[in-house]
Amino acid sequence: MQKNVGSGSLHEIQKNPEQTLINLIAMGTISFVADTILRGESDMGRQECIAMVLAGGKGTRLGSLTTAIPKPIVPFGGQYRLIDFTLSNCVNSGLDTVGILTPPTPFVLPGTLPWQNGPGSTYIHSLPPGSREYAGTADAVYANSPFINRYDPEHLVVLSGDHIYKMDYRDMLERHKANGAAVTIAVTAVPWPEASRFGVMTVKADGRISEFVEKPANPRSNMVSMGVYVFNWAKLKSYLDRDHKSAASSHDFGKNIIPAMMAQNEDLYAYRFGGYWRDVGTVESLYDAHMDLLRNPPPICLDDAVWPLYATARKEQETTRLLADKASNSLLHSKSSIKGTIAGSVIFGQVKIGRNANIMNSVIMPGAVIGKGARVERALIGPGAVVRDGCLLRGGSSESSVAIVRENAIVAATVSYA
Repeated sequence: MQKNVGSGSLHEIQKNPEQTLINLIAMGTISFVADTILRGESDMGRQECIAMVLAGGKGTRLGSLTTAIPKPIVPFGGQYRLIDFTLSNCVNSGLDTVGILTPPTPFVLPGTLPWQNGPGSTYIHSLPPGSREYAGTADAVYANSPFINRYDPEHLVVLSGDHIYKMDYRDMLERHKANGAAVTIAVTAVPWPEASRFGVMTVKADGRISEFVEKPANPRSNMVSMGVYVFNWAKLKSYLDRDHKSAASSHDFGKNIIPAMMAQNEDLYAYRFGGYWRDVGTVESLYDAHMDLLRNPPPICLDDAVWPLYATARKEQETTRLLADKASNSLLHSKSSIKGTIAGSVIFGQVKIGRNANIMNSVIMPGAVIGKGARVERALIGPGAVVRDGCLLRGGSSESSVAIVRENAIVAATVSYA
C-alpha cells in the first residue's frame, strides 16, 4: 500500500509522473501505485473497453527456481519481467485503463510503463484481494466488478500476465465487434505434445468455436487458448454472477465460464494469432524462451521502436547484445560485473562473474554470483544464487535436463547431468 505520500509527493507525480514514481520506489516511499494517485482524467465517464490482467499466479511449476517471486514478475530477457509484455501490449494498443489482479501482497508496478498525465496515457490500478484470496481467475474478475462498472465498458479484455508475446489488442477487439461475439479467444497452434497443457479448441472455417476442452488428456486439436479474451461485459457479468453462486465451481475461465457459455450456445469466436507466443509455465520453457532471444534473427525483438517493451531501465538501454572477446552471441546487462568468458547466454543486472569463469548457454538471473574458475553450462541460475569458486555446473542435452539453481541457493560442489 501507499506509505507517507503527502500532497507534495502527489504534486510531483502529476508534474513528472514517470521519474518521480521511480524515485519514490528507490527511496522505499511506495511499494505500488495506489488507485488514487494515477486516476487522472482517464477515469471519468464511460469507456468502450478496459483491460484486466490476471497476475496472481504462484507459478507452482517454477517451484524448482523460485517460490518467493510471483510468476508474472519472474525476471526475463536481462532487464524485464514477464508481466512487462502484457502491460506493454496494453500501452501500445491504446488501452488507457488497466486493472492488475495481484496477489494479496502486491508487487511493484511503477516504472514498467511510460507514465503520463493527459491524452494517450495508460492508467494502471493495482487490485489485490481484500479479506480473502481470489478463488480463481473468474472470481478475481467478479470480485472487481465494482471497479469495472465505474467505467461502464461495453467490452472487457481479460489477459494473462505471464506470457511472452506482442499483440495489438485493437485488431482483436475490432474482429470481436464485427462478429457480434459474446467472447473472442486468441488462439495459436502449439506442438501436439504440448496441447494438453492448455485449453484446446476446435474452430470452424468462419472462426466460430465449436468445441472447447480445458487441458484434455487426449487433445483433438493443437489450437490452444493464449489466455487472451475479449468479452461483452454485460454478457460476462451475468455468467460471473451465476458462477459465484455455485459451490461446485472452480471459478475459472477455462474450466467453468467458457464451458458454460458453450453450453448456452453463445457466439464464441477464435482470433488466430500467428506471431511468437510462449507460456513459460515450466523452468525448461523459461530457459528455452531465453535461448530464443539469441537466435538470428530472434523470433521476438526486445528493442523494438515500433512496438516498445517497457521496463524501469528502458531509457538507459541497459541490456545490449555484445559480440566481443568476453561475450559471444549473448545478452548482457551493463550493471553486471563480468571477468570471465560468456557464450550463448543471458546475463541480468547485479550479476558478478569471477575471473576465469566460463558461462555457456545459460541464464544468470539478477544478483547471482559465479565464482572464480567456475564452469556453468546449460543452466538457469536463480536470483541471488551463488556458484562457488571452481565448481562445475552442467545440464544435460535433453530438454528436461537444464541444470537449475533456485534463488539464493549455494552450489559448492560439481553437479553434472551430462
